[in-house]
Amino acid sequence: MAKEEEQQQQQQQLDHHLSRSDFPPAFVFGVATSAYQIEGASGEGGRGASIWDAFSHVEGRIVDGSNGDVAVDHYHRYEEDIDLIAKLGFDAYRFSISWSRIYPDGLGSQINMEGITFYNKLIDALLKKGIQPYVTLYHWDLPLHLHDSMGGWLSKQIVNCFATYAETCFANFGDRVKNWITINEPLQTAVNGYGIGIFAPGRCECSDTEPYLVTHHQLLAHAAAVSVYRKKYRDQQGGQIGLVVDCEWAEAYSQKTEDKDAAARRLDFQLGWYLDPIYYGDYPKVMREIVGDRLPKFSEEEIELLRNSVDFVGLNHYTTRFIAHANESPEESDFYKAQQMERIEKWEGGEAIGERAASEWLYVVPWGIRKVLNYIVQRYNNPPIYVTENGMDDEDNDLSPLHEMLDDKLRTTYFKRYLAEVAQAVKCLDQPGKEESTG
Repeated sequence: MAKEEEQQQQQQQLDHHLSRSDFPPAFVFGVATSAYQIEGASGEGGRGASIWDAFSHVEGRIVDGSNGDVAVDHYHRYEEDIDLIAKLGFDAYRFSISWSRIYPDGLGSQINMEGITFYNKLIDALLKKGIQPYVTLYHWDLPLHLHDSMGGWLSKQIVNCFATYAETCFANFGDRVKNWITINEPLQTAVNGYGIGIFAPGRCECSDTEPYLVTHHQLLAHAAAVSVYRKKYRDQQGGQIGLVVDCEWAEAYSQKTEDKDAAARRLDFQLGWYLDPIYYGDYPKVMREIVGDRLPKFSEEEIELLRNSVDFVGLNHYTTRFIAHANESPEESDFYKAQQMERIEKWEGGEAIGERAASEWLYVVPWGIRKVLNYIVQRYNNPPIYVTENGMDDEDNDLSPLHEMLDDKLRTTYFKRYLAEVAQAVKCLDQPGKEESTG
């Protein structure tokens, strides 16, 4: 895409008054959170410890030293939070269930009924306000006992543990929950949790092998949970179930074949890593060629279990990078080096790809979301898609008065422009879409 074309599109988006009528009647608008980031009450209600409890309490792991012990106290203030969602006029709320609040040790031996009660009250309160719950079973907060006793996602035993936990949720909440997500962003757990070590559980000792094994077990756990739901609950409860993947759109830096190939490779290492086994029966060919024997193999039974094991694809998308081929990648991580590419955040003329948010990795690049939606539709035969996360953070400023901080122009512009691109993708592809923002 030429810079001039992108800037012209941006101006057209700002000039156009975006409204509900720009989206299909069935389009769902919602907000999203995750358990560890908001619930708090880490030692209440019979909840067991998670890997994020342990990780965040290690000095130096979290820049500002914060943790989720209290967070925003959603466990005690969920009714106020739901009132806010209702006042904003949203149709849906995506939240995650804390595995260790249902099974404190993660093993599935004894249900914690206090946890069941809490989520029942949350679901009922949402429905009372006319808000549909979209429930994520796993958003990174693995029960600590599973990590300590069996190595967490490194052990294939976890597949059965996850299936047991998932079935407990289906049995207790599925009469009211009609939209299930098995795992959120398995790539982040695999790479940042077991490769780079900046997410829980903080492993980086075997970064050339462990991320691939972790992904393999997450995919099998996803498929096992879907199998249980479809065999025992779907017909009676009438719901649907999917997987959430994340993707930083990869735009070729130039028209050179090597840059185009590098961008395609980058997408295979993001989306293809998870969706190709589901839709095509194996990991992408380029990953097999580059990673070799470090990439686990599926048995015939596992291939069948995984086949078409999503009713929809959930997409988390925030930003975009230009991708150029690089024989020696400047990235330190084995996972990124294997991709033989360089991520670039500037146009060829040196101007930033977009305005930067507070996070150093997040640039405002609205056209990327349209391109990644188009890519998923074309590569995976037009599946239903939910944009399950999208948004940006802004810099805190203790010196500015509250009214200035609440006059959130940059974030408002971000949402308007990204939503305009989603509307364009829906219009061009005649694909009913959905958009949720993570709070």
